[in-house]
Amino acid sequence: MTEQEAIQEQEKFVKLANEYHGLGLNVAIDDFGAGYSGLNLLAEFPPDLVKLDIALIKAIHQNGPKQTIVKAIIQVCFDLGIDLLAEGVETVEEYRWLKNHGIEIFQGFLFAKPGLGKLPKVNFPKL
Repeated sequence: MTEQEAIQEQEKFVKLANEYHGLGLNVAIDDFGAGYSGLNLLAEFPPDLVKLDIALIKAIHQNGPKQTIVKAIIQVCFDLGIDLLAEGVETVEEYRWLKNHGIEIFQGFLFAKPGLGKLPKVNFPKL
């Protein structure tokens, strides 16, 4: 689910997410950083995975304010035991910055282009 969806009915979301989690399902928040109550949501219900929004990732290696925000999110997720995924990684420079700051899970055009009904060729950038 996206952060924006969860904030509209946060109490209902937390109840349902806890029920699903109790059934053994993992919960992920997509587009984290694009909404308005992400940190509050993490306090109410820590998901299994947070996917950082592409807007925070784009040109992060050149943007001090984005770097500060993402470093804080990395620390919060680490402290809460939440896995973190960087979505929309398109350049080696973005990948290097994120990898060097502890992110281990990535998705984006740098690694593979989407393909309908087929597995795309995967690129593995070097640090």
